Amino acid sequence: MLIKSVKDSLASHPETGHFPGIMTTRTWYTSWFNSPYYHMLYRRRDHGEAAQFIDHVLRYFDPPKEAEILDLACGKGRHSIYMSKKGFRVTGIDISEQNIAYAKKFESERLKFAIADMREPFRANSFDLVLNLFTSFGYFDAAEENLNVLRSVHTNLRKDGQVLIDYLNASLLRNTLVEEETVHISDVEFDIRRSIENDIIKKRIDVKDGDRNFRFEERVKALEPEDFEAFFEKAGFDIVDTFGDYTLGPFARERSPRLILTARKR
Repeated sequence: MLIKSVKDSLASHPETGHFPGIMTTRTWYTSWFNSPYYHMLYRRRDHGEAAQFIDHVLRYFDPPKEAEILDLACGKGRHSIYMSKKGFRVTGIDISEQNIAYAKKFESERLKFAIADMREPFRANSFDLVLNLFTSFGYFDAAEENLNVLRSVHTNLRKDGQVLIDYLNASLLRNTLVEEETVHISDVEFDIRRSIENDIIKKRIDVKDGDRNFRFEERVKALEPEDFEAFFEKAGFDIVDTFGDYTLGPFARERSPRLILTARKR
């Protein structure tokens, strides 16, 4: 049934890139995040760990129940849904039409979803807290475009609003990068190749599904703490804290699995 659902989805959304050879796309993220293969490959993400992380985040910020939270690049909305079940008012936005179509099934009075580009302001002066989770920053090769994400966050936040960015630790990744990997899920083969070129972390995903072949890509900037300091300064934020894991432990450049930063709107 899993394979059938994937093929049905591809038939309904041919823009995901069926091709006899190599696919071409508008942007890597619109094609990959709208592909059913994205959700197949990452289907085993640890939802328990995600919930525990959100619990740590909510204890850290301690927002009142009437606070407005924006889940920026929310995917299928797992974090947004969890926060709404905890009683918070949450809006999730994502550029993927398929992600938002799925997430909207869970909408309620306190939980809303919308299609939006995170480089553009969504709703000015409307949110007390913005969360950007699971390395959903640094998608763009141009520094100005990544800066525009934080400028938009600044616009979306109310006075003294705060933001949390959950990012990979580029320094650790440089030393631990797995360059080649093959993953089999049901009858689908994912051939994955990783590299770091010109401070861009690249992941090429070749998919073989029967006689159908697809190529997707992930690209994210290898940003260091100093890069974020410059971005936050230019966007009008003051960094408050820097953490290194999902328990909000201290950051150590040589060993922390994550780079998690919080900042306040200036």
